[in-house]
Amino acid sequence: MTQTTWTISELAREFSVTPRTIRFYEDQGIVSPGRQGRNRVYGARDRTRLRLALRGRRLGLQLSEILDLINMYDETPASNTAQLRHYAQVLETHRHKLEQQRHDLEVTLREIRQQEAECQALLRERALATTPAEP
Repeated sequence: MTQTTWTISELAREFSVTPRTIRFYEDQGIVSPGRQGRNRVYGARDRTRLRLALRGRRLGLQLSEILDLINMYDETPASNTAQLRHYAQVLETHRHKLEQQRHDLEVTLREIRQQEAECQALLRERALATTPAEP
């Protein structure tokens, strides 16, 4: 028998996140649990949406992109070609952005290494200039 509902603690444990993270996604409209008394109860739809949101977060997508993709998943079957094309485009755009950031970091690190080398050379020159000559 498969489980059809989960508590916030069960989902937090399953996805290795805090209940606070799940409540954040609830505030953002990604999951919308039912209630059993004072307890939140999450269904299969919530579990799937949470899994997709956490995957998007791991990929570094913005919350608006995550919501867009999750809502599209809700509106159309998972095998929908238009949905897959949109997802592929989001991933490509995000990959290009990350590649540009990596390039920018490499340029900055190269410049830092150059500045460090110049500082070390100047320090060595000054150390030599202040060292008294031996008789």
